[in-house]
Amino acid sequence: MLRLTLLLCCLSLPARAQDVELELVLLADASGSIDQAEIEFQRRGYAEAITDPRVLAAIRNTAYRKIAVTYVEWAAAGTEDAVVPWTVIDGAESAEAFAEALTGPPRRAFGRNAIGSALLTGKRLIEENGIDGWRKVIDFSGDSANNWNGPPVATARAEVLAAGITINGLAILCRFCNGRPSGADLEQLYEDRIVGGVGAFVVTAAGAKDFADAVRRKLILEISGSVPAPRVASR
Repeated sequence: MLRLTLLLCCLSLPARAQDVELELVLLADASGSIDQAEIEFQRRGYAEAITDPRVLAAIRNTAYRKIAVTYVEWAAAGTEDAVVPWTVIDGAESAEAFAEALTGPPRRAFGRNAIGSALLTGKRLIEENGIDGWRKVIDFSGDSANNWNGPPVATARAEVLAAGITINGLAILCRFCNGRPSGADLEQLYEDRIVGGVGAFVVTAAGAKDFADAVRRKLILEISGSVPAPRVASR
């Protein structure tokens, strides 16, 4: 544990600005619809994805061969909190340290959905991190497009996009079920209401077996600056 703490201290936000190609905020749903088992399930999915050789290869192919990442859980307005602070990932060792730090801490956010507040938190974290990235991305994940408190999504989204930050989405259709649930087209709602910016896209996680693969695919697309097909955000 001491070695992990020392490593994260070395990898986390430096005293002076550091160049990376990508600054990436992972905004993970911790609202009332997510129980503790699902919190742990989501974190494991991201931990597996960030250490995947294909994700590490994508990082090596960036201009500076490193990216900056933070993992933040969101729920009610004002409860957003970083589970893992800004960390520079430049290879397997730093990715493993990030993954280990991700799977340990207690739940960080509680309450009903406040998507607008979550997006503005992501913007603030990017603007205050002391890192200079060519691309700045908020990666928003959740199982609903509802906004029950805090600033309106449209207002927050416009502010984030005006700052030159792209918003991508991971639409979680269900975690512990088979096939698509009935109801609204969550991907379309994300495309219409949440995502935006240069190359913005939505990736779908349709169930437990698909979640880690969806996260991995999303990370590779974000790190490489690619856009998936056929469901591409229209704005």
